[in-house]
Amino acid sequence: MSRRILIIDDEEDIREVAALSLETIAGWEVLLAGSGAAGIAKAQEHLPDAILLDVMMPEMDGPTTFQELRANPETTHIPVILLTAKVQTADQKRFSDLGVSAVMFKPFDPLTLAKDIAQTLGWKDE
Repeated sequence: MSRRILIIDDEEDIREVAALSLETIAGWEVLLAGSGAAGIAKAQEHLPDAILLDVMMPEMDGPTTFQELRANPETTHIPVILLTAKVQTADQKRFSDLGVSAVMFKPFDPLTLAKDIAQTLGWKDE
């Protein structure tokens, strides 16, 4: 089954590497957004199967974007995985306390990204 993943990250190179990985290795459809606001709009329009969300972004950071997605009845059900370079225990606890599906760390391995996402979300058909 093909999945649709939305990647919200202000760094174009991160978006492109993740998209190429997910499209090539898993055959998933990938949507891209460079900001929290753009990501919320794309999530509402396309209702992806999951969202990879960067923590550190200008204007609207990942946790704020996540709260907006949860507040919207159209997007509240979409699993969100935070992408972060912050590996401190306090940061990890704060992120998991938000209620996200998982936290993944940058840099990620493009060769295992799709498998990691599928395992994290319990997708058995990947």
